[in-house]
Amino acid sequence: WADPDLSPQGYREVEHAARLLLEGGYKVDVVFTSRLKRAIRSSFLLLQEFNEVYLPVFKSWRLNERMYGALTGLSKTETAERLGAELVQEWRGSLRSRPPALTPADKYYPGRDRRHADLGPAQLPLTESLLDCMERTKPVWLDKISYEIACGKNVLVVAHANTLRGLVKIIDNIGDDEIQDIAIPTGIPLVYNFDSNLNPIPPSSDQKTVTQKHMTGIFLEKPGLLKQAIKREVEWCSNVPDYEKVMSRSTTAAMTPLQRSLSKLEAERQVQTYAAQFVDEAADEEEDDGSDGKLTLVEQDEDKVWAKGLKEIEDGEYLDPDHPDFKEEVVKQEGTLIEEEEEELTAQMYMSPCVTAMPAAMSVPGIGPVPVRREALIVMIRHGKTENNKLGLFTGWEDVPLAVDGVVEAKEAGKLLKLHGFEFDAVYTSWLSRAIETAWYVMDEMDCLWLPIIKSWRLNERMYGDLTGLSKNMVKQRHGEKQFMAWRRGYAVNPPPVSSFSPQYPGNDIRYRKYLKDVRISVSETLIRSIESKKFSLHRKLPKSESLKDCMDRTIPYFTEQIMPEAIDKGKRVLIASSENAIRGLLMHLCEIPEDKIAGLEIPNGLPLIFDMNSKCIKLLDDGSGEDPLEKYNFGPSASYLFRPCKNPDGSEDDSCDITFSDVPVLSATDSELIESIRKPVGANV
Repeated sequence: WADPDLSPQGYREVEHAARLLLEGGYKVDVVFTSRLKRAIRSSFLLLQEFNEVYLPVFKSWRLNERMYGALTGLSKTETAERLGAELVQEWRGSLRSRPPALTPADKYYPGRDRRHADLGPAQLPLTESLLDCMERTKPVWLDKISYEIACGKNVLVVAHANTLRGLVKIIDNIGDDEIQDIAIPTGIPLVYNFDSNLNPIPPSSDQKTVTQKHMTGIFLEKPGLLKQAIKREVEWCSNVPDYEKVMSRSTTAAMTPLQRSLSKLEAERQVQTYAAQFVDEAADEEEDDGSDGKLTLVEQDEDKVWAKGLKEIEDGEYLDPDHPDFKEEVVKQEGTLIEEEEEELTAQMYMSPCVTAMPAAMSVPGIGPVPVRREALIVMIRHGKTENNKLGLFTGWEDVPLAVDGVVEAKEAGKLLKLHGFEFDAVYTSWLSRAIETAWYVMDEMDCLWLPIIKSWRLNERMYGDLTGLSKNMVKQRHGEKQFMAWRRGYAVNPPPVSSFSPQYPGNDIRYRKYLKDVRISVSETLIRSIESKKFSLHRKLPKSESLKDCMDRTIPYFTEQIMPEAIDKGKRVLIASSENAIRGLLMHLCEIPEDKIAGLEIPNGLPLIFDMNSKCIKLLDDGSGEDPLEKYNFGPSASYLFRPCKNPDGSEDDSCDITFSDVPVLSATDSELIESIRKPVGANV
């Protein structure tokens, strides 16, 4: 259960796996993974490549890799030399042999790891045999994964060699002896199809497939091809200059996400073909990648498929060697629009914000670690900047990723929170990529990727209707300052709505059409969609435009009815990563900001806002720059409602607000005398 991150090759393998799944037309509805960083990061990379980071991801300790006990963290080669290769191989390969157990004094003892704090002594393994590990995975299959499949959902499981072997053992009903002949290579998708009774469906005899003995699941690529290609990549780049250009295409390139992924997959395959000529099939098997089990591939020869097809033609049967189901690929064009970046407004401040000082441990070496904050609190953070923010476009529900400097802002926020001793128990965010990515980068810097992330559309940005994607300056020029400000800042004024068939209408986005279930049915939209598709098509009432009030009418109830009882009231420490108007709604509720003042509140990108549940006020964190946050950030003309004095429940001043930013520092007489005595030279008369 050691927790190393992915290697550079691991990143390449996961991205390549995503492209194989995209090419095959596979769709995912829900993701299961372990609590270990390498699996969680793989899940996120896959969803990023799918352009579906909004999908739910469940993290279970039951999908953790096998617990190797006292062998954890040791080099396999050195351990084999010291203890004997036969004994080490017995521990690794035998079904029932357990390595020596960990003790509470060991570095990798899981009882001290916060990610496993919810496990009782009986659940916490100190060592495991292969069979123990496989038995551990059984409940997550029986209670969770099989249920989702039975509900008609496509499930993606991103886990480890031995836990995946455990699932394969259950699915294919593989015996104890036979499972030792099964190995799961890194980074190659293994696909199972099921019938209505959850029995695995074997691959069709006329398909070219790669599988293993005892298994009905198929690999989407022969294992080892990508590794060979990576080894020959530098040599290939010198021969094909365009390869590097293709592989470096970013999300801002003028291509859809699917086009970008498939172009990279094709480039990788060209390298694989090139590298294959250097592979010696008779050579010893490739280096140990850390997986247990023996990989025995069963390939169906393409020539045999054609031979079978020719025989069918002779018999008068129709041949379709690939039997593709050609359907028009409908790809939602990647957005290039952005969340509003407000023009500079002079904030009329009536008091200084509460700024918590940099912990002493950061400035005084050897004083000890930064104390962890245990009290219930809420940290709100507006997503980092996107390219649309920088261009001044209305974004709303348009799904755009973070810009490069937005990623930096999110990472800096995570570093600052960790510096000040923050830990979280739950993370809430919207269904928009920019908010999800911000939460991810904050958690990554805080080393808590294993935390549950609860995603809700109710934390989405305000829906700007027909203004979505338009330049704010252009809207102002076309419609005048008064109308522009009414649409943008009017509390109860809706922008012009989008039509039912606009690409900006949420009903044309699969995430809302397929997964949003907690709003009522729209009779008119159901009628329109049914006529258009010539079959009955149920449709829910999704917003075509929202005022600031509409946005808050969904955000505030979600906070009071979901986040408060599920987390805050239970003493949990909560991170909420969302968009400006959703956070405005939360602050309006928490800080009791009047309706006619809330539109004047600005929320800086990537700045953690801490709401102290004890003193009921907003606090900022000292970033060590020495800059006044009121000069560094624009909080808008309503900031005085945000930064009220922080008082303890007994009415006393909150002593954590220990930094002031004033032009002339005021010192007490005692402090002045102390400073003067320090300044005097040694030996001078007092």
